Amino acid sequence: MTVILSDDAGKLQVDRVHGWLASSYWSPGIERSLVERAIAGSHCLGAYENEQQVGFARMITDHATFAWLADVWVDESVRGQGLGRRMVNWFLEHPSFAGLRRFGLVTADAHGVYADLGFHPLVHADRYMERLAPGLAEQLRSAP
Repeated sequence: MTVILSDDAGKLQVDRVHGWLASSYWSPGIERSLVERAIAGSHCLGAYENEQQVGFARMITDHATFAWLADVWVDESVRGQGLGRRMVNWFLEHPSFAGLRRFGLVTADAHGVYADLGFHPLVHADRYMERLAPGLAEQLRSAP
């Protein structure tokens, strides 16, 4: 597999990214306009095989102390070949993220992938809080 990684926002195939995210467990049915806003406010990475986008990930950051990894997606045609790990590692090794004190993420099913890259459960989970949009807590509680 020859897959090229690029953070050139002009190469992103937004229709494809939107389709992936709209079918995901974490953002089912997400509107395209929301995906576009998320992309615009993030450092995004695309993975391409023969000019076809086969992967996506984005990092939200202040470029000083903190970064949040989100929306890591690998197309079914190339899953199981280490591309997700490669994309995450690209961010972790990128000079723009050097020296950050904390990287965060949420996953339901890829704990092993992220653990291999140095992620672990929250050290002080009791200190973390979140504020969710109306109705989202109920939706998340009922999700598989």
